[in-house]
Amino acid sequence: MAQTGQDRLRAVLDAAISVTSELTIDAVLQRVVEAAAELTNARYAALGVIDRSGTGLESFVTTGFDPETIAAIGDPPHGRGILGVLIRDAVPLRLPELGADPRSVGFPPNHPPMNTFLGVPVLLRGVAYGNLYLTEKVGGGEFTEEDQEIVQLLAAQAAVAIENARLYASTTRWMNQLESLAEVGNALATEIELPRLLELVVTRLGGLIDARLVFIAMPQPAGELAIETIAGEGAERYVGRPLDPMRSKSARVLERRRSERVDSLIDDPEVDQATARQMGARAGLWVPLVVRDRAIGVLVAQDKQPSDPRFTDEDVRIAEAFAERAAVAIDLSKRVASDALRRVVSGQELERQRLARELHDETGQALTSILLGLRAVDDAADKDESRRAILSVRELVVETLHDVRRLAVELRPKVLDDFGLVAALERLAETYNEQTALAIHLEATLGQTRLTAEVETALYRIVQEALTNVIKHAHAQTVSVVLTKKGESVAVIVEDDGRGFDQAQGSGEGLGLIGMEERIALLDGRVAVESSESRGTTLSVEVPIR
Repeated sequence: MAQTGQDRLRAVLDAAISVTSELTIDAVLQRVVEAAAELTNARYAALGVIDRSGTGLESFVTTGFDPETIAAIGDPPHGRGILGVLIRDAVPLRLPELGADPRSVGFPPNHPPMNTFLGVPVLLRGVAYGNLYLTEKVGGGEFTEEDQEIVQLLAAQAAVAIENARLYASTTRWMNQLESLAEVGNALATEIELPRLLELVVTRLGGLIDARLVFIAMPQPAGELAIETIAGEGAERYVGRPLDPMRSKSARVLERRRSERVDSLIDDPEVDQATARQMGARAGLWVPLVVRDRAIGVLVAQDKQPSDPRFTDEDVRIAEAFAERAAVAIDLSKRVASDALRRVVSGQELERQRLARELHDETGQALTSILLGLRAVDDAADKDESRRAILSVRELVVETLHDVRRLAVELRPKVLDDFGLVAALERLAETYNEQTALAIHLEATLGQTRLTAEVETALYRIVQEALTNVIKHAHAQTVSVVLTKKGESVAVIVEDDGRGFDQAQGSGEGLGLIGMEERIALLDGRVAVESSESRGTTLSVEVPIR
């Protein structure tokens, strides 16, 4: 039974309500083409979304085609021929015979035949979002003026729905981006290792702006730029790549200290075209990393995905917000690394001074005594005197060898590398028990577990330093050292019965506690000290097992 005018109007209203109820762009576009085909009895319907340049189509949604036909046709149209006429003029167009129009450019191979045609622009406040295309009215007739009016009404509703969906998508995207920026900001604030920090920056920014490649270029000692880290398609082969400072866009951005976006790299004279071709880049975004009015590097993104490689103003804003946080984090990481290096060098120099004193005062004097003893052997008048001189020299050699071995153990005990932390601590406790009046009790429950070299070294040095402190400052009689595994971490407790210090008066800097805390902090561990002048000192260290 034929539809009455009231039935068609009700159908249009139902379709409009259905269209405007969708919130995602893809769902809106698909619902529009299905509703238009249904209301006009068209066999095929399509909606082309106009790209940002206003000269072509960025997406093309259809109904009436089966998957096999779509696959056989290949790439969707890009806005030429009759479709291009609607993009340029944005006015309704009805044709009784599509192929007879001189502006038609024909169909690609495997395309189904199409004769009758109705095209209507999707407009809102004079802005064209796209065009709605209908072909092949069922029954062979032409599209009527009434069909055109109905489709125009639907197109107007569709324009509102598309704008709402875009606003919803934009709002959702901004919320996700703000959450990501906050998350990344927290991560940047806690990460101090420069390589991992740079990797975090490029990886997360690439996800935020859908870039094919993101990299950071930083000045090198010789003055040139080089790619420090990169994330994305085939990224590993570009790490460390130098950028010609005379022909590099990155160098120019670094000099000007302002963000730049290039929609077509081939048209920009500042771009190193050879490098751009090798990296397969078509569009780019550059943001300088500036901290305290000093440019420390450039953040570069190439080719927005998936289809249009050009970045948007929104992408620029996101990259700038990201770069601002990243620059501060990178600068802080460098300063922390520099400060840590100064502390390491200072510590090494102090240790060298101590070893130099011991070699001079003890080993040097012992060797001098050995030389004098050898002279006494040479000057001996009889066998008995010679034997006594030889025995004296032998004792000096044994003592000197003992001192040299002690210094070697203090530098780096071989047993720590060969047998692990427990064996090294057992040897350390034996050495102190032999050399001092201190009674050291070691309890180790690690079993056969071997820790990483850096953890074993750190814990060994902590115990060594703690025992040295007890001997020098505590005047204790006994010390207990407990080494145990606690879940996913290992703990060391060193407790003495000597004279502690008043924690209210000071933090024990003279005991090397700051150095201990810094060493353990590098392993994400923690140090705790409890001490009083009457109850001795307890040092607790806990380090996660990596």
